[in-house]
Amino acid sequence: MNWTERRERFRAILSGTRCVHPASVYDAISARIAEDLGFEVGMFSGSIGSMAVLGAPDLVVLTLSEFADQANRICRAGNLALLVDADHGYGNALSVRRTVEELETAGICAMSIEDTVLPRPYGSDGKPRLSSIEEGVGKMKAALSARQDKNLVIAGRTSALAIANIDEAVKRAKAYEAAGVDAVFLAGGVTVEAVEVVSAAIAIPLILGGGSGQLGDPDWLAARRVRVALQTHAPFSAAVQAVYDTLKALREGVSPRDLKNIAPPELMRRVTRADNYQRWIREYLGGA
Repeated sequence: MNWTERRERFRAILSGTRCVHPASVYDAISARIAEDLGFEVGMFSGSIGSMAVLGAPDLVVLTLSEFADQANRICRAGNLALLVDADHGYGNALSVRRTVEELETAGICAMSIEDTVLPRPYGSDGKPRLSSIEEGVGKMKAALSARQDKNLVIAGRTSALAIANIDEAVKRAKAYEAAGVDAVFLAGGVTVEAVEVVSAAIAIPLILGGGSGQLGDPDWLAARRVRVALQTHAPFSAAVQAVYDTLKALREGVSPRDLKNIAPPELMRRVTRADNYQRWIREYLGGA
């Protein structure tokens, strides 16, 4: 697979003038659907990874290898440029280096490393806390030094807006920019004022966790150097509901022919790339 070409496409988005909404994806089929629908970027988050792979809530119980394996399945399914949420890098700065190595090998285009204290430490009240700026900078530098393909994007992610205040978010954004990251990811507590203040304080692009009103207006966001803005992870929840409804109907005696909202054969052929497999059977197995 040509990972570099898709990384160049992602970098072109960061250096461009538009703001794009990524498709929240979680497996090979969802990634292919996103690509077929014209999404420029896919987003694979730690929370969705935990649910898709383990059926567990977002408590950072998913391991790096499990996350990287799923990211690789998504990447090799097509040519979608994939942004992933690598949480805190699965440990300290040395662990961050290993995280970058594994995810770069998996084929991702961009990853964020956050400055939240994870996982929940013993005896804590469960409220999120920020790591020190010094630790955050160390992780960003470690991530940057670990990548082999310089087209791989490293984004410094901070939850300072949700946990602290705008001043703290600006301080961390500036520190991560000085460390050399390619973008700053603002997660949680995002407001119009916060976007304007942080954008004015740094020169690199922003990635946002999404919002409504002006925070959902691509043109307004683009003017403030926001290049990627998430739109929730609704596709996974929708898939869960669809599976639940279908199995419940079958359990209650509904005939398979009477099931609703079932993907037609043409769509199943397209998302499984069945025509490609039929061609390969003819070319390599002597089949019809």
